[in-house]
Amino acid sequence: MVRTSSTTLYSSATNTRFPNPSLNLQFCHNATKILSLKNPLPLINKHPSLQYSHHHHQKKCTSGAINFRPLVIKASSSSMASSTKIKPFSVLFVCLGNICRSPAAEGVFTDIVKKRGLDSEFKIDSAGTIDYHEGNPADPRMRAASKRRGVEITSISRPIRPSDFRDFDIILAMDKQNREDIMEAFNRWKFRETLPDDAHKKVSERLIGLWYEF
Repeated sequence: MVRTSSTTLYSSATNTRFPNPSLNLQFCHNATKILSLKNPLPLINKHPSLQYSHHHHQKKCTSGAINFRPLVIKASSSSMASSTKIKPFSVLFVCLGNICRSPAAEGVFTDIVKKRGLDSEFKIDSAGTIDYHEGNPADPRMRAASKRRGVEITSISRPIRPSDFRDFDIILAMDKQNREDIMEAFNRWKFRETLPDDAHKKVSERLIGLWYEF
């Protein structure tokens, strides 16, 4: 896939989806930094109903391209006994076109959650910073590689939208450029949409436990 630079994305007068200025949003995490190449750092979710412990089995998602090392997720006995309804923790994975990396992340994380019986505890989705592939399924090679490993990828490509900054507790960008593009989009949208200025404070308190490495 050809990398489209940020300059190219925002130089066209007809492109009104993303702005030129950048904003340092702490809640839009760079996956390659936080979940690093050789020493992945886990992001620990402080969701009150969940506990995390390390899972030492490495699960490959694509053929020699991306490896996911998830954390084992366990529902605490106290939370299962509680009658208090907890709002699902929402996670949005974002890459460029939303047909390879972010759908794979969404699929693998969804698979982990389902196997732990925690479907009701999470809202998981993915998006892209551009709308070039909008309405299309994930890349067939990614879907085939994932299926061989027992993971079904059924997501349909869509671009990130203003409501995502209200609807999701955390947004995980797949690389540095994706993160910059998301921040630029937010910086423009915040002037015409009702978006939470203090979203980074809320998200900094509730982080997902996930390891991601190339």
